[in-house]
Amino acid sequence: MNNFSRHPISVGKNIEKFRRMRGLKQETLAEILGISRQTLSKIEQSEEVEREKLQQIAEALTVSVEALENFDEDNVVINIENMNDESRLYHYNFNPLEKLIKIMEENKALYERLLQAEREKNTLLESLLKSNS
Repeated sequence: MNNFSRHPISVGKNIEKFRRMRGLKQETLAEILGISRQTLSKIEQSEEVEREKLQQIAEALTVSVEALENFDEDNVVINIENMNDESRLYHYNFNPLEKLIKIMEENKALYERLLQAEREKNTLLESLLKSNS
């Protein structure tokens, strides 16, 4: 597990990160919020943002206020690394392709038995018809 130096979470930087993840330019988000691009730029550079403004921004970015307040890239990296480490713990006892081939072979054998039973039934019916004629 990696040890990262802890740094204060900047709400403004998180706003910028989410805006970029959404593929929005500053001008676009500013227009949605009804503010100037310069005002949005100042918000993105600040450590703290007014609660009301933060709620508006969160709504515009379709994320929660908590996500904007608490998003931390270091934790994301750690979680991804942990997920990769944990994935090594799972050992699958079967190969899906082998399982599929086995099922197909079982189906084939079933159809062959069904076909053989139909042939036997036809032979029996033919012999009954001949004996009645």
